[in-house]
Amino acid sequence: MSVTETIREALRGTERDLTSIPVGRAVALLAIPAVVEMFMESLFAIVDIFWVSKLGSNAVAVVGLTESMLAIVYAAAVGLSAGATALVSRRIGEGDKEGASRAVVQILGVGVAVAIVVGFAGAVLAPHLLSLMGGSSEVVRAGTGYTSVMLGGSVTVLLLFLINAVFRGAGDAAIAMRVLWLANGLNIVLGPLFIFGIGPFPELGVMGAAVGTTIGRGVGVLYQLYVLVRGRGRIAIGARHLAFDRDVMRRFLGLSGGGTLQSLVETTSWIGLIRILASFGSAALAGYTIAIRIALFALLPSWGIANAAATLVGQNLGAIRPDRAERSVWVAGGWNLAFLGSISIFFVAAPGFFVGLFSPEASTVPYAVDCLRIVALGFLFYAYGLVVVMAFNGAGDVRTPMLLNLACFWALKIPVAWVLAVPLGLGPRGVFIAIAVAYSTLAVVSALLFKRGRWKLQQV
Repeated sequence: MSVTETIREALRGTERDLTSIPVGRAVALLAIPAVVEMFMESLFAIVDIFWVSKLGSNAVAVVGLTESMLAIVYAAAVGLSAGATALVSRRIGEGDKEGASRAVVQILGVGVAVAIVVGFAGAVLAPHLLSLMGGSSEVVRAGTGYTSVMLGGSVTVLLLFLINAVFRGAGDAAIAMRVLWLANGLNIVLGPLFIFGIGPFPELGVMGAAVGTTIGRGVGVLYQLYVLVRGRGRIAIGARHLAFDRDVMRRFLGLSGGGTLQSLVETTSWIGLIRILASFGSAALAGYTIAIRIALFALLPSWGIANAAATLVGQNLGAIRPDRAERSVWVAGGWNLAFLGSISIFFVAAPGFFVGLFSPEASTVPYAVDCLRIVALGFLFYAYGLVVVMAFNGAGDVRTPMLLNLACFWALKIPVAWVLAVPLGLGPRGVFIAIAVAYSTLAVVSALLFKRGRWKLQQV
């Protein structure tokens, strides 16, 4: 089958058994829609910060501080999603679609419960949290509305992540792609309308970005539920699946607990970096925020390739084909290396060009340029690191990445960032160097552990 036909099949969706077709083709059928899905997410991140940057460095700082707090929500979403992908992909690989459907109901119940608690607390405590994160009085005043809406609407984040993880685990990467295109397409359109008050829309400033994002994600979640209930994909839920299943819930909580701790360790480490950067002023913080958004433009699509590897690991282990599971990971890693390696050339050679598209204030440019160039230098390591870590999760081995994250992000990244930035006097550059060092170390060590193969014995 030609490359064009493969791309069409991947984007349209396929009913093929991903554990029996050639490995490269299986990776392509999952990775292509996953990359397109994540590209839309990264495009939204860029467009969003583009409009917010027009409001000044305080508005950009609000986004940066809020995203560091949302890291906890994303940690929960990513952790729960790791459990969902591992559980659903394993059942699908075993040929147990009913078991996969029962698992989905338990997964959704946990997601809603977590979102209600986090959303209520975040919406009420928004101004105090901004102040606690080191925001100036101007930043707190400008950003309380934005932070309240973003944290209060976190249920849309959790469910969007969770249900798309279910679709991908079942092999329905094309549906997950369409969901995110719908949600983020609305985000891109509604953002500037609410920020600047275009036409009949109220002018909400930076808060408008949060309103547009929450509405877009909410619509995406409604579409996900429609697909699940109507049975339009490889997995569907009906009245017979709604009963509480203690055994499935126990397995899911075990997987998700480890996955959430793993993600929480990583994402809360960014809060430590934000706290260090905040001491150098809003310009440094805004420059960092812009650079990371640009880096995410490349990194999020590469997450799509990593998600494909996780699904193939889970399904192949379920089909009792562990060697094929390992082969899938190395093929996906090679794809990621080619992709991120190409992007890194542009970011390292001409970071000023990309930063110049999103920073209207001259004071933020040097910090953003420095951050983007240094972080991009590690892309070649990140390429395999992302895939291998997701492969551990797909196998249900959430403990190994959790311990690696603890060592690389808390024991290494934060101390190195502080030492370089403060005692050694490198300032914000020290923080940027610490990011590249930590993620490169994680990639090398995780690949070595993966080669040992103990993940193949993991039961889910």
